[in-house]
Amino acid sequence: MRAKRVCAVSLAALLLAAPAFAQLDKDDIEELNEAREAIGELRNVPDDGIPDAIWKKAECVVVIPTLRKAGFIVGGEGGDGVLSCRRGATWTAPIFMELTKGSFGLQAGVQATQLVLLVMNRRGLEKLLSNKVTLGVDASVAAGPVGRTASAATDAQMTAEMLSYSRSKGLFAGIDLSGGSLRPDSDANARAYGAGVKAKDVAMGTARVTVAPEARAFIDALGRDVRGTTGAR
Repeated sequence: MRAKRVCAVSLAALLLAAPAFAQLDKDDIEELNEAREAIGELRNVPDDGIPDAIWKKAECVVVIPTLRKAGFIVGGEGGDGVLSCRRGATWTAPIFMELTKGSFGLQAGVQATQLVLLVMNRRGLEKLLSNKVTLGVDASVAAGPVGRTASAATDAQMTAEMLSYSRSKGLFAGIDLSGGSLRPDSDANARAYGAGVKAKDVAMGTARVTVAPEARAFIDALGRDVRGTTGAR
């Protein structure tokens, strides 16, 4: 009996010590599913998508599946998304991000845009994993080249810390992200991995976390090449 009590107490202690994880709500799951779909749509366009040569050089990827622009006279732009970083032949568990930008001027109507940000170097990665980064101020952002190759890339594009790809109504188009604020969504990340887990540790792959099935599907989409096959793990 004593041995059973000891085992029961030990198991309870382990359960209490383990961080809460994968308590995703409906919006979190929808966000991951939409991000997975957006990656497929923006990469698998042979003549007008994200060049594979550029994709393979990216340190991290931020996917905002629906960036909304709304308002009249005074408006704003914003969207929620996820970030994952390359780690060898695979990608790290995604962390939830939020992008906001205030703007002024005549803005009649509502516009929804898919947005992918490729983080191209270590400087951009370190800035992005800080508590908050202002695009175009703290980190340089340039519109990325599209097409089968990266041969059309300019010097500004090749030296930028981040490259942006946006698509509205099925067409690729540039978008001004200057002044936008990009930061981890602390509430969503706490639901996914536990309140004590740092977003930076998850993105860098140094935190041991349990990945929800929807997040795993997103990671698989990142590791899939443009012909639809998945690389080595």
